[in-house]
Amino acid sequence: MRVHVADHPLITHKLTVLRDKNTSSPMFRALVEELMTLLAYEGTRGVRVEEVTVETPVAVAHGVKISDPKPLIVPILRAGLGMLEGMVKLLPSAEVGFLGMARNEETLEPTTYAERLPDDLSDRQCFVLDPMLATGGSLLHCCRLLVERGCTDVIICCVLAAPEGIDRLTQSGLPLRLVTAAIDQGLNDKAYIVPGLGDAGDRQFGGMRRF
Repeated sequence: MRVHVADHPLITHKLTVLRDKNTSSPMFRALVEELMTLLAYEGTRGVRVEEVTVETPVAVAHGVKISDPKPLIVPILRAGLGMLEGMVKLLPSAEVGFLGMARNEETLEPTTYAERLPDDLSDRQCFVLDPMLATGGSLLHCCRLLVERGCTDVIICCVLAAPEGIDRLTQSGLPLRLVTAAIDQGLNDKAYIVPGLGDAGDRQFGGMRRF
């Protein structure tokens, strides 16, 4: 799996504010969206295009357009929902699917509670949005589902990643790429990223946990 850490100063600045436990939910949501737009710029470098010719007011020009079939954006609910708007700002022609997943706090294994994805993803590029790559269980489950339906290129966009999750996705052998703002130290005994930023879903939408 190819891993790209987007270490732009603006990305690092926004990530620092996200980490701060005193950042309010409205500010947290706004920063996640802004950060996603910056990560999307890096993540879409390999988006598939085809050559086209257009007429400007003065001459013919050669350019490109997004190829068909259009990319599919898949936010993992609920935390990934806050990243969606930041992604579609750069890729408005893409289709959007949804996958609702939850982690069993005892076994740490993912379960699917909602799915809205095309049955046939042959030759599609898919962009998976999830703020945190921790153990990798949820993302691996999602990516396997996409590949089983024919997806040939999965680009994962995460705010933070842990080495344990990266290793797990790499060992899967799936056609994956990862774009993240930072790779943190690792996981604690509750499988939360350290230093991390807490539970991204709770911090965006309420229900802040005690850590």
